[in-house]
Amino acid sequence: MKALTAATALITSATIALADTPNLAGDPITADTLVDQAEMVRIADAIDAGVDAKDWDLTRSFFTDEITVDFTSLVGGEPATIPADALIAEWSGNLTAEKTSFHLRVNHRVTFDGPDAATMVSHGYAWNRMESGGLPENGGEALWEVWGTYEHGFARTEDGWKVNAMTFTATAERGNPFVRNTPGS
Repeated sequence: MKALTAATALITSATIALADTPNLAGDPITADTLVDQAEMVRIADAIDAGVDAKDWDLTRSFFTDEITVDFTSLVGGEPATIPADALIAEWSGNLTAEKTSFHLRVNHRVTFDGPDAATMVSHGYAWNRMESGGLPENGGEALWEVWGTYEHGFARTEDGWKVNAMTFTATAERGNPFVRNTPGS
């Protein structure tokens, strides 16, 4: 019964979070938008692959020079517009060689906000493992994982589509916060 209650709470929180998300269906894919939508999905997926491979130059290449970020549902604080280099520095400082990660996005839906701007909403999952988190003094669990919704803002630049905004709204997490919060060695 406890597992059923937890599953119901997870589904309810995900449903509430998605109810606040604009245009859940996204725009229809047409011959005119097919390539642009496919490119945006490729970019979002490549960001995840770059992060997991710790290829920070590749990951940085998908962002405009400044990016509006909102990870407040996960770490508190306020949304901010920051240099993309600062975002990559934060990610690379936390996801060091000791920490293994796996990021996944699915159910991508793109809405065009004009010929050179778009918003993509997708579901996201992240898994982090750090052996030192399994030590008793660090919480005794080597894993931390989170589920939620991503919203990416895209701008068409002279170099193609780039991410200029990124929001992650966490709907559930479990595991050891030490693994999430502590950079590996």
